[in-house]
Amino acid sequence: MMTTEPRPERILEGTRLWEPSEKRKSQANLTRYLHWLQERKGLAFDSYHDLWQWSVTDLEGFWSSIWNYFEVQSHHPYGQVLDPHQMPGAGWFTGARLNYAEHALRRRDEHPAVLSTGEDRPLDTLTYRELYRQTASVAAGLRDLGVRKGDRVVAVLPNIPEALVAFLATASLGAVWSSCSPEFGTRSIVERFGQIEPRILIAVDGYRYKGREHRCMKAVSEIQDAIPSLETTIVVPHLETSPRLESGSRVQLWTELLSREESLVFEAVPFSHPLWLVYSSGTTGPPKPIVHSQGGILLEHLKELSLHLDLSERDRFFWFTTTGWMMWNFLAGGLLVGSTLVLYEGSPAYPDMNCLWQLSERAQITYFGTSASYIQSCIKSEVHPAAHFNLDALTSLGSTGSPLSPEGFGWVYAKVKEDLLLGSLSGGTDLCTGFLGPSPLLPVHAGEIQCRQLGVQARSYDSEGKAVVDQVGELVIEEPMPSMPICFWNDQGDRRYQESYFEDFPGVWRHGDWIKFTPHGSCVIYGRSDSTLNRGGVRMGTSEFYRVVEELPEVMDSLVVETGPVGEEGRLLLFVVLPEKVSLDPPLANRIQETIRLELSPRHLPDKMYSIAEVPRTLSGKKLEVPVKRILSGIPVEEALSKEAAANPKSLQFFSELARQGPDSDG
Repeated sequence: MMTTEPRPERILEGTRLWEPSEKRKSQANLTRYLHWLQERKGLAFDSYHDLWQWSVTDLEGFWSSIWNYFEVQSHHPYGQVLDPHQMPGAGWFTGARLNYAEHALRRRDEHPAVLSTGEDRPLDTLTYRELYRQTASVAAGLRDLGVRKGDRVVAVLPNIPEALVAFLATASLGAVWSSCSPEFGTRSIVERFGQIEPRILIAVDGYRYKGREHRCMKAVSEIQDAIPSLETTIVVPHLETSPRLESGSRVQLWTELLSREESLVFEAVPFSHPLWLVYSSGTTGPPKPIVHSQGGILLEHLKELSLHLDLSERDRFFWFTTTGWMMWNFLAGGLLVGSTLVLYEGSPAYPDMNCLWQLSERAQITYFGTSASYIQSCIKSEVHPAAHFNLDALTSLGSTGSPLSPEGFGWVYAKVKEDLLLGSLSGGTDLCTGFLGPSPLLPVHAGEIQCRQLGVQARSYDSEGKAVVDQVGELVIEEPMPSMPICFWNDQGDRRYQESYFEDFPGVWRHGDWIKFTPHGSCVIYGRSDSTLNRGGVRMGTSEFYRVVEELPEVMDSLVVETGPVGEEGRLLLFVVLPEKVSLDPPLANRIQETIRLELSPRHLPDKMYSIAEVPRTLSGKKLEVPVKRILSGIPVEEALSKEAAANPKSLQFFSELARQGPDSDG
């Protein structure tokens, strides 16, 4: 039996942990923007909240200021900033013609654009000049293959520089990009790409993960055969210099494209022209292809990365991600502000949990982006980065994917660095940005997201659709944003789009999270509103539950599900992942129950607890609460979700068997 270690002192939600110095505030990009507004527009604001209030009440004034402040290059002037002013269907910067890649490649000097590495690989450098040259070569090769404006180019690539080059080349042509990580199953990739009828597939010959090499050529051939629209497959040599190719004219090597010397021509496209397709998690059917616009993403990422993350050409910007998560798209946006991107291919835990912190020292990372689950894993593994690595360059840390607990906040300041802007972000694939997140001018409070981002009219609605403060409610957005999806691909009459976001509150975007806004403008997210725990009339988000349970040293991971209909009380089931040689015996079960009773709520004691091997998660790492709830209600696994949406589909078998045996089974 595992010995119980003393539990760390709990940090109260809302405890102030950090405040920016006057020097940091004076040097922030947001401060420069405020000075620009006063000098150019005669607008002065006494606080961040006042600036935010203007940004959401004068949408046209705000977004036109972003356009002018960042000197957006348009090949044709725009007419109206916002026409029509509605959701869905808002029209932004009508008449403008621009190109995202033209802005990402404004720099063409010897400044590092990309630092890339992976498991057991050295740190390689790609300059902005070389990035431009390679993009021009690949764009010319794609054009020779017949790629034109609006065509889809898809990629199965790890997080390597070639993925970035391929994306920029595609965007420069006005073609539409979409990517998956190679560890996705073949069926999962076909399920996504098959919907959008791509002309070109760019794929890697293999990748490295947890010290092993994984060959991909057989899967690439299967993908090519399964998607009739594919005309050519371009293979990126990664594990081998000359990978073995299938015979025939439909396959060629990436190196053939790079061998050409070409000039880069940017196709000027309308503001609303598609830039890329990203995919919903697929937990309620086939993944929905979400279409974002060239102009919308350009403006949103310029604003978010510069004014909120405070990135500039001085920064080395890292986010641990794969090409199958929207954070890869977000990371690529660092080029828009002249930053150096740091790309990592491989496991964040190989050979141990120190590997990314070692990378931070080696690459002199200034902005370290990760997930809340990674921070929780560092806590469980007793990682102490500050004690073992030189993190002097680090100024900011970003966390997303799920709510970061107050203890997670405390760990960052205790074990990583005391003087650090810790920015918890909430947003998602739907908008490909964070709409709640950091500000370099505001303090950081434990468990809280600092603020609503500029131009984002986010609110908390009660059950009657009224905005509330200091009360948990539904997260909604009341005003349009440029990076809201243009549409879902092949969604006739925008039916699925309307159902996904606007069915509950017509004309208002419902995001599906429980949220509380504090009186000082920060907020706390408590989990998905469709997986809320309702006990004795007391509603609680799942993140609160996980925070308490996973503090126990024996609990490595957990999943909590209420089996009743949404909003109604049912049986509360808790599933825990335990270390080897630890069992869910009566003493441990009693300790879990007592912890929940004392620190959470006596009404939320589990009716039943089970030990499981692993928590089912989406490909982007989110817990599959709602699909598990559906499986436990008797819905077959294949109807509860697409198995290809799960990163670990075998983990679902336990819940299917439990549903078959009945709710009182021991599993």
